[in-house]
Amino acid sequence: MFKYKGIKVNYKDFGQKDKSPIVYLHGWGQNIKMMEPIAKPFTDTHRLIILDLPGFGDSDEPEEAWDLDEYVLMLKELLNYLDIKKPNLIGHSFGGKICLLYAAKYDTEKLILLSSPYKVKMKKPSLKVRLLKKVKNIPGLGNMADKMKKHFGSTDYRNASPMMRDILVKHVNTDLTEMAKKIKCPTFIIWGDKDEAVDVADAYELEKLIPNSGLTVYEGCTHYAYLERLNQTNAIIKSFIK
Repeated sequence: MFKYKGIKVNYKDFGQKDKSPIVYLHGWGQNIKMMEPIAKPFTDTHRLIILDLPGFGDSDEPEEAWDLDEYVLMLKELLNYLDIKKPNLIGHSFGGKICLLYAAKYDTEKLILLSSPYKVKMKKPSLKVRLLKKVKNIPGLGNMADKMKKHFGSTDYRNASPMMRDILVKHVNTDLTEMAKKIKCPTFIIWGDKDEAVDVADAYELEKLIPNSGLTVYEGCTHYAYLERLNQTNAIIKSFIK
């Protein structure tokens, strides 16, 4: 068990301890099990580390609203604890965003991003948002606006605890466009063309931002494209991380 600033971080460290390490980070609201299908096939060839990000699975929830930099510091401390200096990183969605920022700041062997958001979405306020603002400005209806926000919000937001909601807001409002340009390690990007969480157009933009990168788009696949074409994903990992 590893602790970071008093927070328990649950992780699994298995495979070949003397081989090249691969570190896996899951997406928002997920846990270790979501990354096992793309980790277990490499038990005989790599050292494998999968963790429950703080706030998910069997890891503790942060005691304050962490930003992405804090998650990266936690990951760095864990890898120092495990004596891993230059990891291969694979991250899905929220976990991919953490991997992206880590690779921009620290030595990384190779990076695989799975449907990973990296920029702030700029879009016109919806009817729901405009309605909430109007209700909030009416004297005595502040509590009603808060209840409506929970009802109208995204599934991730509605299902999160108050602390994790604050963390989610920080996450979605953090733009890593400039940080992506600083990544020096070879990078491979996997996306689904039917991804409704992070538009596939972002994948093409991200490929242009990261200097040494490649992209594969899975036709007919969603935000979980890496699992929907599991055999293809594992073949890419095997070829890319030798």
